Amino acid sequence: MSNVISLNVARHSSPQERAARLIAGFAGQRRSGDDVFWLKENAELLGILECSGMTVPQEALAPFEGFYAEIEKRLRFFPQYYRFLLSLCLDLEDLGMPGNKGEALCNWAMRAGLAEAELSDLQRAEARRLFARRGVALENAGLTERLHRFIGRSTTFSLPNKKAAYELTHIVFYLSDYGREDPELSEAALTSLEFAGLLAYLDQNFDLLAEICVALRFAGRVPSKIWEGTIAQALGQSRIVEAPAQQQMQDGYHEYLVAAWLARTAAGTGFTADVPDAPFQFVFPAAAGSALRPMSACMYALDDAREGNWGRMRHHVAEYLGPDGQSILQGAEQSTDKFDAFFEGFARMGGLT
Repeated sequence: MSNVISLNVARHSSPQERAARLIAGFAGQRRSGDDVFWLKENAELLGILECSGMTVPQEALAPFEGFYAEIEKRLRFFPQYYRFLLSLCLDLEDLGMPGNKGEALCNWAMRAGLAEAELSDLQRAEARRLFARRGVALENAGLTERLHRFIGRSTTFSLPNKKAAYELTHIVFYLSDYGREDPELSEAALTSLEFAGLLAYLDQNFDLLAEICVALRFAGRVPSKIWEGTIAQALGQSRIVEAPAQQQMQDGYHEYLVAAWLARTAAGTGFTADVPDAPFQFVFPAAAGSALRPMSACMYALDDAREGNWGRMRHHVAEYLGPDGQSILQGAEQSTDKFDAFFEGFARMGGLT
């Protein structure tokens, strides 16, 4: 499959204008402000803009002025969304919104014990990172050790499990403070990222693959050129087009954001697609196919005849794949020196006792 990088370069607007239009669209044109998905989408957009060092004109943040003015009221009434609300507040301030509410909000959330309601270590890690941005220390004995233990179990990530894979990337984001610190990953954790990346590539899951490449870069590693080339090619084929306002968007916004984030992290580009000065939606190219499902079907069908040796299994697997699947498989094999080790886990040779 082709790995030629094609960028969708805007020719009619400046980077600042594109950033302003993205912000205006997310803040006021895609969803209603009382929709929790408004919080999610805007937190994702502002978080990526902030951590990737995008320059945003102060006037571009004007659509959030009303939200920022009453954010204390929102936090008191919606404490269950404190992570979204803190993230939005801190990113707005760090992007240039006049004001200094973040420290007081973090202290209030700490005193209210909001992080104590979290059941997940992943959510506790996010809360810890948010509080730390304004100098508020969230104590949680053993949290860092538990996170490293989870991401260091590489066998977890040799089997299809999107939830675990996204948790892996976000743990790296939080441990690295989104690329600002060394997350001190073990070799086993780096292998986990490579295994998860192989699964994402085999499935042609561009969204997850882009996050994995960003996480690898935050860990000080250069991801596979094949993986990053695939994401860059998809990004180059993406478009932002006019769409009716205030509709429930089921589009490729997240794929676009993380692909542009990767381009920004890897090469200082990204966010080059022109943005209409009107309500818009994201058109992100669909994958041509997937090799993951037929590979899993092959392993299941082989039953007792399967084994973990990729050299002996390759021809069996190839018979289950069409031309697109075989091309994807070939790319996966060429993308890493860990494919044999990955397949040993993927073959599920551990028996029940």
